[in-house]
Amino acid sequence: MTQAPTQIFDRETLAARRARHNPEALFLHQLARDEAEDRLSLVNRTFTAPAVVCPFPAVWEGVLPGAKLVPDDELLALAPGAHDVVIHAMGLHWANDPVGQLIQCRRALREDGLLLVLTLGGQTLYQLRAAMAEAEAAVLGGLSPRVAPMGEIRDLGGLLQRAGFALPVADVVPLTAEYRDLTHLIHDLRAMGETNAMAQRLKRPVPRSLFQLADHIYRTHFATAEGRLPATFELVCLTGWTPSDTQQKPLRPGSAKMRLADALKVPEGKLDP
Repeated sequence: MTQAPTQIFDRETLAARRARHNPEALFLHQLARDEAEDRLSLVNRTFTAPAVVCPFPAVWEGVLPGAKLVPDDELLALAPGAHDVVIHAMGLHWANDPVGQLIQCRRALREDGLLLVLTLGGQTLYQLRAAMAEAEAAVLGGLSPRVAPMGEIRDLGGLLQRAGFALPVADVVPLTAEYRDLTHLIHDLRAMGETNAMAQRLKRPVPRSLFQLADHIYRTHFATAEGRLPATFELVCLTGWTPSDTQQKPLRPGSAKMRLADALKVPEGKLDP
């Protein structure tokens, strides 16, 4: 019997908060869209059956002609083998079952189809995490889940292999935004629909002093010379291909036809360590 994935996130709360978003605050989604366009332009292939999995379809309208736009629900509305490219944009960091999301994308792709994932990585909002943790320990005497756990790039790259993708690649696009104060940052996160939707989040009111102390800690440890608060957003880009016999394969260990010493034209035993 398959065990249901742990419910880290409250998807109903996430949907309600996304519904109150401000389109003018979606700069992270616009960055993801621009990255996707740039990366697809470097692929020597014309895609004719694209799909985009995303929370805000308006951001992606017109980017890929004829693309099917589907929400990042836990069950994706994608038909098996219907697409030659799938973009999973800005939703994987909210998935209770990220591997399951990637497997669904793989099933929706044709042979030698491309998956492009854009998601937030582990260094996102590390300043906010540190400031809130220290403030909660001082004011509440303990910690509560406030900032969603996000995967490190090495772990996220491994998810592609677990989902059955070939030729996996993972890299990072860092971005730092600056804010007047903690209230300004939280207001921006709320406008993006990216505020706390963790299932185990603290659901009772907290004293205002918690956020006042968090602002002080944030400012003490991270403020710029101009007195503004930097907030790091780490956009992780993952690419993988559905397996195909036509793809390049790595050589088997020991299959080289020339010794390294011969290739470098140096005597055996004279290679530098």
